[in-house]
Amino acid sequence: MKVFAVGDLQGCFSELEQLLEKVEFDPNQDQLWLAGDLVNRGPESLEVLRFASSMGDSVKAVLGNHDLHLLAIAFGGAKVKRSDTLEAILTAPDRDELLDWLRHRPLCHYDEKQGYVMTHAGIPPIWSVNDTLNYANEVEQVLRSRQCKAYFKAMYGNYPDIWQDDLVGFDRLRAITNYLTRMRFCTPQAQLEFASKEGLEQCPPGFAPWFDYPRQSETPIIFGHWAALEGQVDRAGVYALDTGCVWGGRLTALNLATKELISVNSLQHRHF
Repeated sequence: MKVFAVGDLQGCFSELEQLLEKVEFDPNQDQLWLAGDLVNRGPESLEVLRFASSMGDSVKAVLGNHDLHLLAIAFGGAKVKRSDTLEAILTAPDRDELLDWLRHRPLCHYDEKQGYVMTHAGIPPIWSVNDTLNYANEVEQVLRSRQCKAYFKAMYGNYPDIWQDDLVGFDRLRAITNYLTRMRFCTPQAQLEFASKEGLEQCPPGFAPWFDYPRQSETPIIFGHWAALEGQVDRAGVYALDTGCVWGGRLTALNLATKELISVNSLQHRHF
């Protein structure tokens, strides 16, 4: 069995088809990991969801901020933005089945046998893999419960911007969500900075990329979210797979066994 991890799709289904053909992906034998942001901004979000949800255990997907945004719209916690391309999903005849599948995806995927952990935005330096799985599970339980509507209404916001073990309620869930789906720059104590979305040259004073700090675990981390990095992270055991496909860049896969990176060019005509 081969395992491939792929960065942010954001509705770029045609590119995914090309990439899977290029790596000779066999859905009957191989496994596909998706690093979140399956939907939005691109033209084929509905096709991406239909494909991923039809693949059973062959696909392991984690939730990204755009996926959560789609769910928030569907459950009345947010309104559609001008830049969203989610209408096809929201009006699809199989909408409810697709959204239910998405709502049951995790925020963190860890495979001990493969020896990798994957979240959409990364793992803050103060958390171990076990911490991350436990905290992610707190949010996942609410997402899959009748409390999900209340969660989506409270999900948006930048505070609290630093972790404390005694956080409770929606403040705690919002902090966990922001670490796993929105994080880029932080302090050594893992205080988050949300304004800066460009590359490493735009690092705000007093902050650094989350992966620059000593980590609590040597387990290799797969993440997406940060397209401005263009996949370039000079850190051992850290794999940035969002290479900006929806913005006209590339769609990139990592072969977990060989650590080979394989890409196809975007078919989109967007720009950062």
